[in-house]
Amino acid sequence: MIVRSFKDIEGTDRHVKAASGTWESKRIVLAKERVGFSLHETILYAGTETSMWYANHIEAVVCVEGEAELTDDETGQKYTITPGTMYLLDGHERHTMRIKEDFRCICVFNPPVTGREDHDANGVYPLLTEPEEV
Repeated sequence: MIVRSFKDIEGTDRHVKAASGTWESKRIVLAKERVGFSLHETILYAGTETSMWYANHIEAVVCVEGEAELTDDETGQKYTITPGTMYLLDGHERHTMRIKEDFRCICVFNPPVTGREDHDANGVYPLLTEPEEV
């Protein structure tokens, strides 16, 4: 059994801040836990825009605070995301988040991230893995 809080993660290597300066993420469950997914609390900052494409991952996101406009960059469709709204990137959709007010969400990734990922120039997280235990 693992028990930890987001507060426990603050200031550790599990508390990742994007090179772009548009978000930070507390990664409470990672690939090294070997449970088949990772779990994060992510905050995207008001007034920012982040384009992403999880070519290697499926992501589910539940908004718990704030407001954002989500654009499916492949169709142009826009969605308003507010507390209690979930979106699932089950088709590896390229998407853009425009943050109206600080946006706090809980995210699940499959396959799990290692905690070292940040978006590349295409908005993609690389597919990193943890070494097999011997």
